[in-house]
Parts: sequence; structure tokens; C-alpha cells
Amino acid sequence: MSENNEGIIVILSSPSGAGKTTLVKKISKRNNFQISISHTTRKPRPNETDGKDYHFVSETEFKNLIDEDKFLEYAKVFQHYYGSSKDVVFKKLNNAENVIFDIDWQGTQQIKSQKLNYKIFTIFILPPSRDELYNRLLNRDRNDEKIAKERMTQFNEDVLHWKDYDFVVINDDLEDCYKKIINFIKSSDDKKEPNYQKLISLHIESLIN
Repeated sequence: MSENNEGIIVILSSPSGAGKTTLVKKISKRNNFQISISHTTRKPRPNETDGKDYHFVSETEFKNLIDEDKFLEYAKVFQHYYGSSKDVVFKKLNNAENVIFDIDWQGTQQIKSQKLNYKIFTIFILPPSRDELYNRLLNRDRNDEKIAKERMTQFNEDVLHWKDYDFVVINDDLEDCYKKIINFIKSSDDKKEPNYQKLISLHIESLIN
């Protein structure tokens, strides 16, 4: 919580398939943490529910919301728009509720650039390896190799934005990754272990080479 008894903003970003959505849902089960449910123009996956996972809207509706300045942040990712409702987020924060964002680096940059009067924690999630990431993408998108390869093509660009985040964690074990994120939020310390930056940099090299 912030000194002004307002909620905090917790942002999780990652290359597609690294597990941020699963982690966001896990964090949201903690007391006083709520997910910012984004609007999106993409079609729902078989296990997704409108209003719970996303607000699914048409591209025309989304662009109207942009024109009306309704988004705290928005971005176009893999040909689809995603955006976070400004009014809903601010209402929760002002009611001392902590808001978790499942957004990419573009949305993170937009939120940080606004110099909001709320405490913000930015966390970047990395996969343990390229092979594991590809397998996760295949499993998530029902063995659609075309979608998985499209995501992997974008991977090398997305992963380089890790340096813009307060804390970076490798998601090789979900429970361990979750605990590290919670400890970071509680302590606000991005140097949890010796040679933190070096360790992450070496892992990034293994992912892109």
C-alpha cells in the first residue's frame, strides 16, 4: 500500500507464452489484489469468458474508446488491440485496492510515462528456454504451429525490454516464480541476490542466441 492509503499498481509483462497470465491470476487470489480486465479486439479462446478474462469488443468499439480517451494504456499486439480502462483502474486504486496488469512493454511504457501518483511495481517474466516457450505456445494455441512461430518471431524484440523493468524473474517453476514476485512487491528490492543483473543478462543471451 502507498503512504496515502491508496492501492498500488503491479505490472507483469513477458514475451507471449512465458506465463504472466497464470501468475497474474495467482496473485489476484491474494487479499486486496484485483486484475485490471483489459478490452481487446481479438476473439476469445475456448476457455475464456467475456467480462472475466477480457472485455471482447469490435475494432470500431475499441477505436471509439481511444477517441474518448477512456484508456490508461493501449497497444496493438499481433494485429489485435488491447487496452486498460482508466476510470475502472483509478476507482479501484482510490478505494485502496491493488491493481494487477497483464500487459506488454508498450502498455508499461505508457503507464510509466504518465507520472501517476501511485506506487508502481514493474515485473518482467522470462521463460526458462526457447524450447520450453515454443512448447507452451503450442499447448496454449491447440498445436497451431503458425501461431506459435508468429509469437516466436516477435520474441527476440520483446525480450530485450527486460531492462525497462524493476524486477526480472525466470519462470522455470510457477510456485517459486510466484514467491519471488510476492517477496519483491513486499520488499521493493530489485537486488535479491548477488550478481542479479549479470545472471539475467546471461539468461537473455541464452534465449536469443
